[in-house]
Amino acid sequence: MSTATWQRVESVAIAVGVVVVTVGAFGYAWWWLLALFLVFDLSALGYLAGPRVGAALYNAGHSYIGPVVAAAVFALKGADAVMITALAWAFHIAADRALGYGLKETDDFQHTHLGWMGKRGAR
Repeated sequence: MSTATWQRVESVAIAVGVVVVTVGAFGYAWWWLLALFLVFDLSALGYLAGPRVGAALYNAGHSYIGPVVAAAVFALKGADAVMITALAWAFHIAADRALGYGLKETDDFQHTHLGWMGKRGAR
């Protein structure tokens, strides 16, 4: 199995784990994960300023650092809105990676750390 496939399988496991924790441990409705799903793709608006800025903002919004920091804030402050945001954010990243959307390289939106997406990836 390729490293990209390993990461995709791992990401499915993370997504499933996030759903279980969201519903089972915190008692939030599962649909929150879907309701907030596209919010994190707003980081792609950085591409309006070019591929370097776009990749930097997209990668910042699609790194597990953000959800981990948000979960730490929840642990310190106990704000439910912060925790559901952290869970939805982690779910979004995991789902993206499971579907083959990786962190962006600076040369092209379709070029990710998992390889090329779309027609280029079919080569």
